[in-house]
Amino acid sequence: MMTIRPALRGDAGALFELARQAYAHYTERMGQEPAPMKADYQALVEAGGVWVAEHDDVLVGLLVLRFGPDHVLLDNVAVAPDAQGSGIGGRLLDFTDERAREHGVAEVRLYTNEAMTENLAYYARRGFVETHRATDHGYRRVFFTKHL
Repeated sequence: MMTIRPALRGDAGALFELARQAYAHYTERMGQEPAPMKADYQALVEAGGVWVAEHDDVLVGLLVLRFGPDHVLLDNVAVAPDAQGSGIGGRLLDFTDERAREHGVAEVRLYTNEAMTENLAYYARRGFVETHRATDHGYRRVFFTKHL
């Protein structure tokens, strides 16, 4: 059974490794490491807004949320490569919607890299609508929103 819980300080190293594994195959396509591979997971965990998905006490997913006054930004969602396709990503997106409602906001925003074409179709299937594209921090990003 999969569970989702707030990340703990001791999870930072495992979060970093999971992100590296989950995003590594995009490096060649993008010509650089994706931003989540460079994130400071220790600082993110200490700031709050990070959750982990576990299956049988094994870390299989991560979620980084930033709460704004009128929306939740889904800053990062990743699933371990050997767990992809098992519904964990969808459950983490549902969890994001639940956190947004708990915070009294009716909008979830996210962005992904333009080169991550699989994600573009995936988010559209999950109810997100593309709002714009822009270069942000050196990455060609596609921005999405979903109204709950």
